[in-house]
Amino acid sequence: MQRDEAKLREYYAGAPDDISLSDVDLERIPSHISIIMDGNGRWAQARGLDRSEGHVAGVDALREAVTTSVRLGVDVLSVYAFSTENWRRPQHEVNLLMHLFATTLVKELPLFAQENVRLLFLGDIDALPKVTRDVFEKGLEETRGNTGMVFALAVNYGSRAEIARAARALARDVAAGRVDADEVDEASVASRLYTAGLPDPELLIRTSGENRLSNFLLWQIAYTEFYVTDTLWPDFTRWDYLRAVRDFQGRKRRFGGVVNK
Repeated sequence: MQRDEAKLREYYAGAPDDISLSDVDLERIPSHISIIMDGNGRWAQARGLDRSEGHVAGVDALREAVTTSVRLGVDVLSVYAFSTENWRRPQHEVNLLMHLFATTLVKELPLFAQENVRLLFLGDIDALPKVTRDVFEKGLEETRGNTGMVFALAVNYGSRAEIARAARALARDVAAGRVDADEVDEASVASRLYTAGLPDPELLIRTSGENRLSNFLLWQIAYTEFYVTDTLWPDFTRWDYLRAVRDFQGRKRRFGGVVNK
């Protein structure tokens, strides 16, 4: 994606001692970056606050991540906001998150318009409360014509459920004679996932130091590079994002093969 070099350099002015914009190759920015946003609750508890305050603070970090992605020229930013398993959390926390999703999206639509960002949802949003679902559908409609970065928000998402959904769709197509069972391949599955048409993530960032995938994009991350940081999500800044990109660029990606030294 095309980037505004002047805005980028202004955005990354005042660098800390350990990282600066010159530390990354702007011609090798990952096209698709995924983030598992983790640590909101622990951030709040460490400050003697209710967990809900951590979720509110996490919204600010997400806004910065979106802007950072646009400034760097990322084509797709996907983030894990609410899993199918998160329904098991206390009801008041779930209610707060649904409210935050709706109110935050309304507030951010002008930013999406300004930055030419297209919104996409990964997951079963039909199962969300009507108020939240209506706002999501409004966001989809208002950003449909935007041609810049795709911001894919995973809400009520679980990768195993996504793969099972794709399998059911394939089974129906085979039964109806639209697809030959012997011709089902990886592309057939990929085209029926929520991420159909998007490139697979090149870099997956997980905050809060946890080393697990939590049922996120299991199909799509077959050759994705992982970056785990102890930083809790509300404390994750544009500089942390740059550190992750620098780390990614220092790796040799093999894709199952051998890289010559």
